[in-house]
Amino acid sequence: MYARFGLRSLAVLTASAACAMSIAGTAAHADTDTGEKILLKGSTTASYFWDDASGRAGDTGLPASGKPMQKGLAASPSWPLLTEGYVVYKGKKMPFFVGDRGPGAPSNRGIMLDLDAKTFAELTGGEFNSSTLGVDGIGGQGHIEVDYVITKWGDGVGKKNYPVPFSTGAWAERDTNPATPPQAEDTSAAGGSLPDAPADEPEKESGLVGTALMAGVLSVAGGGALLGGERLRAAFMKR
Repeated sequence: MYARFGLRSLAVLTASAACAMSIAGTAAHADTDTGEKILLKGSTTASYFWDDASGRAGDTGLPASGKPMQKGLAASPSWPLLTEGYVVYKGKKMPFFVGDRGPGAPSNRGIMLDLDAKTFAELTGGEFNSSTLGVDGIGGQGHIEVDYVITKWGDGVGKKNYPVPFSTGAWAERDTNPATPPQAEDTSAAGGSLPDAPADEPEKESGLVGTALMAGVLSVAGGGALLGGERLRAAFMKR
């Protein structure tokens, strides 16, 4: 009778294993989840600027959003104003919001984000020069390759998708079809349904499936403490 372990016992073990994996997975997720919603991810070349309406360094006046020039204020050639997100450069992560339009002609060459000079300085290890409005200590570097993440779209006009050059005029058009947010990594494949055991080998199939489940439970639960690993192992080894 013991050899035919039975579907009920197998179902109990399956449910227990799923529960243990769910508990462990939830804990791991909680440790890394920031609660933010990712709407768009990509990479681009970024430049920098600092428009304080002083006329120095060729600045063009106060930012288009009406917000004063500040750290974290970026310019985009096509995203809606007040769009929010962050950039990552060599492991450094810095937040930004779209407060201005630009770069202009450079966006035709793939430079799709204009960071404020203070953020650019922090990312590259340079120092913002308040006299020249430039970044010192980085050998004249004016462009960097960054990854960007959009976490909130602005409510106004502009393209809610991958950036396009300023010359396209997308910055002045209302986008009613924003990009589909990236999908979270699908982990459901690892927990698919188990195949039915062949009619002539119920003992062998149940033993193999049960052993695999036990290994997964023991691994997830840290050695079997959650479900009584030693007693469970003894039960499976008994013939």
